[in-house]
Amino acid sequence: MKQVEVQIMSQSYMLACPVDGEEALREAVAKVDGAMCRIRDAGKVKARDRIAVLAALNIAFELFQKDGSGFRNSSFGSPESGDLEDPAHLSAQEAQLQALLERLDAALAPDGRLF
Repeated sequence: MKQVEVQIMSQSYMLACPVDGEEALREAVAKVDGAMCRIRDAGKVKARDRIAVLAALNIAFELFQKDGSGFRNSSFGSPESGDLEDPAHLSAQEAQLQALLERLDAALAPDGRLF
């Protein structure tokens, strides 16, 4: 394993990655940093942990929207969650994700705080 120093929202992190995985790690860090900075710059959320959660949800939603298979190899797409090849099941998951994002937006709207 190789140690790589990265910056996310101007904070340094030392991350371990396989020797041949540094480029992919840096691309992932850039995506996370960009998502977190956009949320921070929008001004609704100030706490880093909340920004991180919202960024993670946004990235997960984008991944799912991209090809519909983003969760198949993760705990979100485990076999007990149903047949992920079924288009009706994908539509239900998309609807659930959209509903979750709408609930988060509604919760953040009044004062910019999750709790």
